[in-house]
Amino acid sequence: MKKILFVLLAAATVTSCDIDRLPYGSLDSENIVNNPDAMINGTYAQLKAWSDPMHRAGEYAGDNMMIRGSSTDAFYEFISYARTPNNGRLSSFWDSGYKAIAQASNVIKMVKEGQGTDKDNQLGECYYIRGMMYFYLCRAYGRPYYQNPETNLGVPIVNGTPDDVFNDLNLPDRSTVKQTYEQAISDLKKAESLLTINKGHIYASKGAAQAMLSRVYLYMSGTYKSPNAEYAKLAVEYADKVINSGQYSLLARDQFMKYNTFTPENNAETIFAIKRVASEFSGDDHYYGIGGMYSNIGGMGWGEMYASAKYIDLLNETGRNDWRPDSYSIVDARAAFIEPTYSQDEKTGNYTEVFRFIKQDGPDILNYVQATVTRNGNTITCKDGTDTYTLTPIDASQGTYKIQYKDGKTYNGVLDYYITLNRVYPQFYITKCSREGENSQLHSPVISRLGEIYLNRAEANAKLGNYSAALTDLNTIRTRSIVNGGYAALNASNASKLIDKERELELAYQAERSYDVFRNGEPLTRQYPGPHSQFENIAPTDFRVVYFIPQSAINSYPGTLTQNPTQ
Repeated sequence: MKKILFVLLAAATVTSCDIDRLPYGSLDSENIVNNPDAMINGTYAQLKAWSDPMHRAGEYAGDNMMIRGSSTDAFYEFISYARTPNNGRLSSFWDSGYKAIAQASNVIKMVKEGQGTDKDNQLGECYYIRGMMYFYLCRAYGRPYYQNPETNLGVPIVNGTPDDVFNDLNLPDRSTVKQTYEQAISDLKKAESLLTINKGHIYASKGAAQAMLSRVYLYMSGTYKSPNAEYAKLAVEYADKVINSGQYSLLARDQFMKYNTFTPENNAETIFAIKRVASEFSGDDHYYGIGGMYSNIGGMGWGEMYASAKYIDLLNETGRNDWRPDSYSIVDARAAFIEPTYSQDEKTGNYTEVFRFIKQDGPDILNYVQATVTRNGNTITCKDGTDTYTLTPIDASQGTYKIQYKDGKTYNGVLDYYITLNRVYPQFYITKCSREGENSQLHSPVISRLGEIYLNRAEANAKLGNYSAALTDLNTIRTRSIVNGGYAALNASNASKLIDKERELELAYQAERSYDVFRNGEPLTRQYPGPHSQFENIAPTDFRVVYFIPQSAINSYPGTLTQNPTQ
């Protein structure tokens, strides 16, 4: 009997202990043909390991979060843009992605199409996973599509284990970005045709394939300044298929504000999510889930990364979101996923009122200040160190004021309660990746949901000049979160700004932000407090926009594996 072995691009050979550590890693070909479920389940299992570094690589490189300080963990390179090829988390991202590709490919090679609806559907699941992996890997390791996709390198296309794995293991070098996208599209279209059984939101489905195709074509649709109409039309076409299918529905505002607490199987807006269960995280292991860096809930989590000041400002743009326990009021529903850690007096339980603002300490350093407030009739003052300042109202009803600071600058801020500091940063906890089933840091990473598909269609239509249709979709998402907050008009002068802003608000902490910025030819600006370079703009043409191929993969690759440029 022939054994099916993984192509592990992180290792030149696959040892028996490698296979023992991986579920369903080595199976008789006859068993795959007769019962591919085991191999497919193993493929889904690979997505669990893959989803963690995938999230960190995508989200940490953006501008929705900040970290309390530098870290020796490899993920700090994602935040600091100190790119190196020797990064264990990038290796895990690469290895898990290619393990999933290999397992899916081996099922595709061994199971013939046309043996029945069930088996064809299983094949469709494999095509979906493989196409999705190629897309995600290419957007991390390959440059944005609008930048010379015919010559820029994507990732190797390796569809399954060679027939003679020990004597014929000479794998191809990286394909171009264009070729990698073509492979992803081919797989996803094949998945769309084969997936006829909807097994629920934690399995590949026709809708999931169409949702991913909508995103892939959007990534290919050029920039707002130089759009590609052919791909923008296809992004609209596949978004139409998902939206018009009736399989999914947007949650109402009050339910959306609890999105993170619902299991993916019971969420009508989720199209595909990678299912996690509490038993996978025993004891303190809950610290190491995605949400564990964003918050500490019930004693679980490091709570070392917080919502950035930029993201907080976006949430408050149409009205103040008041998180104070005794005056809780959410204007933008997305603010429900932010939880400041207000400090209470141990004896009285009282809060300390402060005026919180951000000041500039030197030419390239921004810091938070939480200055204690004193009220005397209608006069409000705050004390920072030994200096006292009188607050001038900007909008007293919103609690926004300004002060003339001793450095000669005017700083705007908000009356609030004192938020506990981690080092020098107020802890604006992020809970969007926590509390699934109300279980501490449990989270099933969302790959696609209907809210994104409306935004995909809005952007694609805007790039086609169909601003009326784009505005309708944009406001469908906007008014769900902000009552009566719809935009009055959309046109060539404001479409990129408004749609980009809504994607940032809506898709925050779903590993989309950094890619969204760069694929549209825009720089990433992170001028807010944190240990990162606060006044450095990362241009979309910067070599650091893409990650280095893991050196471990290059060293053990059976063939040439070309590295990304180092400058």
